[in-house]
Amino acid sequence: MESLNSEQKNNHANYGKRLPFRRVVRYARSMTRYLCAPDSFKESLTAMEAARAMAQGIENADHDAEVRCLPMADGGEGTARALVDATGGSMRAVPVHDPLGRPVEGHFGLLADGTTAVVETAEASGLALLEAKERNPLIASSYGTGELMLAAVRSGAKRIIVGLGGSATNDAGAGLLQALGVRLLDKNGNDLAHGGAALANLTTIDISTMDPALKNVAITAACDVTNPLTGPTGASAVFGPQKGASKDDVATLDASLAHFAQVIDSQLGVAVNDVPGAGAAGGIGAALKGFLNAEFRPGIAIVIEQSGLDAAAQWADVVFTGEGSIDFQTKFGKTPAGVAETAKRHGKPVIAVAGHIGTGIDELHEVGIDAVFGIAPGAASLSELLADAAANVTRTTEQIVRTLQL
Repeated sequence: MESLNSEQKNNHANYGKRLPFRRVVRYARSMTRYLCAPDSFKESLTAMEAARAMAQGIENADHDAEVRCLPMADGGEGTARALVDATGGSMRAVPVHDPLGRPVEGHFGLLADGTTAVVETAEASGLALLEAKERNPLIASSYGTGELMLAAVRSGAKRIIVGLGGSATNDAGAGLLQALGVRLLDKNGNDLAHGGAALANLTTIDISTMDPALKNVAITAACDVTNPLTGPTGASAVFGPQKGASKDDVATLDASLAHFAQVIDSQLGVAVNDVPGAGAAGGIGAALKGFLNAEFRPGIAIVIEQSGLDAAAQWADVVFTGEGSIDFQTKFGKTPAGVAETAKRHGKPVIAVAGHIGTGIDELHEVGIDAVFGIAPGAASLSELLADAAANVTRTTEQIVRTLQL
């Protein structure tokens, strides 16, 4: 190595000087902030239970972690419970009627503000309330959903979020309207029977008897489909068969709903047939739009707004999400995709866990989900996997966090 010349020596401030000893200090790792924002794991964990299972796994691996649980949903089943848990609200029990008119106990959520209620169509009008042999959309009614809405109004709600999905009905919300006081009359002035098929006999709509308290209530429909009320992509053709409708039933129901739309247009001056989302939940979307001037919004967008996810994602260093099953369809408005989109606005990594991983999960990376992990420990029966869901979520999350710490 060549020595420095005199000019270089003069220009080198430290040349020939003994530099002071510098102690190497290992600073303590800063506390990592984790956000647990999953949807429910169907038939096994609510969204809050899933979030707490994640939190337990994080704390097992990182004793210095700061963890927040924020249960999420996409507007479907479990939305009321998720928003109640996220905001510190309460669930309210109400005696209502199932799709076949039998008395059951239904529930709606009242959020912490005391003025926002969440009603799910699946709660009182859901397919899960009926045995397979009982499914009959010709006579199934959405009356119970109307009862829940009315109970929410009488509890002080000024805004009702209605989650559209999972219904056993195809009555265009006729039963819901009847529960709210609307009279649907045949040519003899008699009230129509319940069910979509009865709408073929509709002659007159009388809204003068609708509960007046509804005039001061804003309705938001959590809706992730754009199907019109009738036609080849309408409620009857697309969703009727899964509710028990035969080919002939579909034709009957589609004609009945088309007649209902025509009467609404002629007597109320509201065109509902082609409104995107009118066909949601067996046509309940049409009733909410035509009679209550509902605003339609994607379910995940509503939950993100109400839960405060944006601020929570900004706070976090790492975001966990997940749900019972994840595949390429998850990117179409499902909870993990909505959580990821929000987190990525703040540049945060997103990790998803799921009970089942389907095809095409590589497509989820483009919507912000950085990695997806299955929780199943190995070959097991469905009953075993459902029973052990919390433990499996905890174990998987713990191992992920241990990996992050390497």
